[in-house]
Amino acid sequence: MLPSTLAQDTIIALATASGHGAIAIIRLSGPEAVSIVNGVFKGKNLQAQPSHTLHFGTIRDEDKILDEVVVSLFKAPASYTKEDVVEVSCHGSPYITEQLLKLFLRKGARLAEPGEFTKRAFLNGQFDLAQAEAVADLIASDSALTHQVAMKQMRGGFSQEIKALRVQLIHFASMVELELDFSEEDVEFADRSALRRLITTLQQLITDLLKSFEMGNVLKNGVPTVIAGKPNAGKSTLLNALLREEKAIVSDIPGTTRDVIEDEAQLGGIRFRFIDTAGLRDTQDTVEAIGVARTKQQLQKASLVLYLFDVTTTLPEQLREELAALQLPQVPYLLIANKKDLATPAQLKSFAGFEHLVYLSAGTKEGLKELEQSLLEVVNANEALTGDRTIVTNLRHFQSLQKTNDALQEVLHGLDTGLTGDWLAADIRRCLFYLGEITGDITTDDLLDNIFTKFCIGK
Repeated sequence: MLPSTLAQDTIIALATASGHGAIAIIRLSGPEAVSIVNGVFKGKNLQAQPSHTLHFGTIRDEDKILDEVVVSLFKAPASYTKEDVVEVSCHGSPYITEQLLKLFLRKGARLAEPGEFTKRAFLNGQFDLAQAEAVADLIASDSALTHQVAMKQMRGGFSQEIKALRVQLIHFASMVELELDFSEEDVEFADRSALRRLITTLQQLITDLLKSFEMGNVLKNGVPTVIAGKPNAGKSTLLNALLREEKAIVSDIPGTTRDVIEDEAQLGGIRFRFIDTAGLRDTQDTVEAIGVARTKQQLQKASLVLYLFDVTTTLPEQLREELAALQLPQVPYLLIANKKDLATPAQLKSFAGFEHLVYLSAGTKEGLKELEQSLLEVVNANEALTGDRTIVTNLRHFQSLQKTNDALQEVLHGLDTGLTGDWLAADIRRCLFYLGEITGDITTDDLLDNIFTKFCIGK
């Protein structure tokens, strides 16, 4: 339930983006939402209408008509916040929305704080905290995969896994604590071997979730993909081809690119951040040398590396030397034999023994589709898009899972050392606490404020 101070308030906000548009929506939620709108609405008596209905009419300030509107009614508890909710669809003029907001505020509503509608939904039991956070992720999603992950979490997929873990732990915690009531009789209600098996299973599940965060973080923020190679290998041409625009200057003069050029593109529902870099070579040019140093820095931060070489001028032995000198970090990479349209069959065949090799002509875009498919295969896009695997994308969830895993390890250590039931119960309670932080079974005002202030005002 909402705190009493909040439960008495009716909040209001613009639920659509500010600025000119065909339609704008003003949202109200709270005990007086229907009566406030009904008091200025010329049409049907809204208070007498059933939930989930639409009503056409005008909004008037005394005798002045402000706009013709459609009012949507969602009566408690069958609404997003589980309170009475009214949405007023008006014409998308900033002047009109401002006049309507001022009118509703005069009639008793107050401006909503960031995320307050979703915060009320959480506090009223509409969904748990992880699902509430997924609402913000869904709004921010900009690719098929981030949308899919957010939808799964908003519909409770991740929460169900966490709650299942807690239920099993709660059972053992209760059994261990029951033993404390019979400490003088030296009995064990909790099967220690079964508890050990449970802890081991939970650790494996949590480890899988922790491992998924690396993928989830990359997918949420885009896959940092560095395009590297010698000067004139065709890196800038490839960047332009991948972006479908002339982003980088292309020239036959070696060393044209002297700084990092970065832009994003979506391939197969996944967002890639392509980073074009200065050509790797020893140079006396001060500015170009800085660019080469930045290239090496980007390589250390990359999640994926595309190493380009000119297949018409490079020998296999030279490529091996370049790769050895480059010392690619332990990240996935693709070797791209560029300018295939200009190469002889013998030149193309000479590189057949190299792994992770793609033949391409960045200039004519021949082989570009094959390269894009290879990129998706490297990041396991098909598995991520079609699998049922839960992917952790939220740093707060990741940190709580880490703490849970550490507490589980303490439980195992306690079992190994014959720790008494009271200390064992305390470690299990720590596990329950950290898991509860994820779903909101355990919350603080500071935690909720930190989460919901990152939302937009109307959500």
